[in-house]
Amino acid sequence: MPSLFFLFLLLSAGMAQGAVPQFFLPKTSLDPQDLAIIVNDNDPLSRQIGEYYQKRRNIPLANLIHVRFSPGATIMSQKEFTRIKAEVDRKSPKSIQAFALTWAAPYRVACMSITSAFTFGFNQEFCSHQCGSTKTSPYFDSPSAAPYTDLKIRPTMSLAGLNLDQVKALIDRGIATDGSHPPGTAYLLKTDDKSRNVRSTRYPAVMQEMANLVEVQVVASNFIKDKDDVLFYFTGMVTVPHLDTLKFLPGAIADHLTSTGGQLTDSTQMSSLRWLEAGATGSYGTVVEPCNHLAKFPSPAVVMYWYLAGNSLIEAYWKSVQRPGEGIFIGEPLAKPYGGFNVYQDKDDIVLRTQALPAGTYGLLSADSMVGPYRREPISVTVHPGMNELHFKNLDKAVYRLIRLS
Repeated sequence: MPSLFFLFLLLSAGMAQGAVPQFFLPKTSLDPQDLAIIVNDNDPLSRQIGEYYQKRRNIPLANLIHVRFSPGATIMSQKEFTRIKAEVDRKSPKSIQAFALTWAAPYRVACMSITSAFTFGFNQEFCSHQCGSTKTSPYFDSPSAAPYTDLKIRPTMSLAGLNLDQVKALIDRGIATDGSHPPGTAYLLKTDDKSRNVRSTRYPAVMQEMANLVEVQVVASNFIKDKDDVLFYFTGMVTVPHLDTLKFLPGAIADHLTSTGGQLTDSTQMSSLRWLEAGATGSYGTVVEPCNHLAKFPSPAVVMYWYLAGNSLIEAYWKSVQRPGEGIFIGEPLAKPYGGFNVYQDKDDIVLRTQALPAGTYGLLSADSMVGPYRREPISVTVHPGMNELHFKNLDKAVYRLIRLS
């Protein structure tokens, strides 16, 4: 292995003729160092999940936060949660932007979902009264790539499963999808369940908005079956049949709008866990009766937009729910199928290929080494939603940093 000094000399020497320079892009989504894992030391399964996830995702050990409470109950009291949340906040480095829980139960804190309670702190304003509205999330459809820094909230997702094998499979799917850019299909179902089919009124707009980003099919049926390209599946039903006939692509997101899908371990309706067991990487469900307010459930257009723009699963899903107080987010938080970039040479051009940049105008800073000094190049490029191939000519430096101009 070459020494660090030798690597520094290589970088400092500038770009050799015919070599591809090193590129750095602006940070646009969460990474492993931004996430803290919350482990219940009184729960052997929670400890196993936390250890496996930390190692598989290379999450810093300092981001492993240990608490203690009696496992097994589906509902945590407000008093006990307040104690635990204070401990978690005290132990969390300020750099932490999001949380991952390591249990399926408890899934609720009094009238709030446990993921929303950890995100916002317990607040009755996030709970319904007689089917009323609830407090909105400042993170809804937000461009923020640092929610705690920008908004003082830490979006939370549960690595949920009934046993270790299920959760390991979930984690492995999330990791397998990173940067894979799967060419899948978004299935939006118009069911005959009038109370739960409310999202379908927006499907024509979703098709129009997503037309250049992903294949979208609106299906007038209570189910799909025998599909091998499921990337998104949004429906409204008490129970969704034929999940065992579907192939969910790694990173797939799926949910069913119904009253208590978020009651993960004891719902009288289909638990949102069934989606993960069938092969999805993320899902969502409500833990108390929300009534069929659209704002309390994921917006397909919003979650697809941010996911396809390179956000991690936890970011895209959380940004898609305007009033998330009663809903639990489950899945592998850091799954990022459309993140990353690659750089290659095409004849005389250096090409940067990515869809993980917000639309806008970008410029370049260049240097002979990573330590600088950097100077501004007289180059600007335009980034559009979706996949971009940015072509650069006459690049003769070793390192380039892309910066957003507008």
